[in-house]
Amino acid sequence: MKVIETNSAEETYEFGRQIGIHARAGDVYTLTGDLGVGKTVFTQGVAAGLGIDEPVSSPTFTILQIYDEGRLPLYHFDVYRIGDVAEMDEIGYEDYFYGDGVCMIEWADLIEDILPPAYHRITIEKDLEKGFDYRKITIAECGTA
Repeated sequence: MKVIETNSAEETYEFGRQIGIHARAGDVYTLTGDLGVGKTVFTQGVAAGLGIDEPVSSPTFTILQIYDEGRLPLYHFDVYRIGDVAEMDEIGYEDYFYGDGVCMIEWADLIEDILPPAYHRITIEKDLEKGFDYRKITIAECGTA
């Protein structure tokens, strides 16, 4: 487990960028944290680390955004509005989870039953006592490959 503390959106973005620089095809990252904690900012950093220049926004209403102009494709999921895991079958999630790109899955705890055997769980937390922009980012390796 690795814990990083950031004190600005720029630092959260930069940590995400470092993840993107080192990401490998087939990596799956889950993102957990309250609304407004910085999951999308973190994902924008990952995209930058992958060499993706286009704007990255949370795919809350489309569930999946695909960015494929970087060194690896980025499959950005936001499953907050998923009513049933079967909806993930409809979008062919396995092609992305087990594909040649990098998956970022916001609100992944809602689809825990279909996550791959091994993934990186990222939790982002605020602590207002440490400042409005403070974030504690925890990365844990889950499962086995």
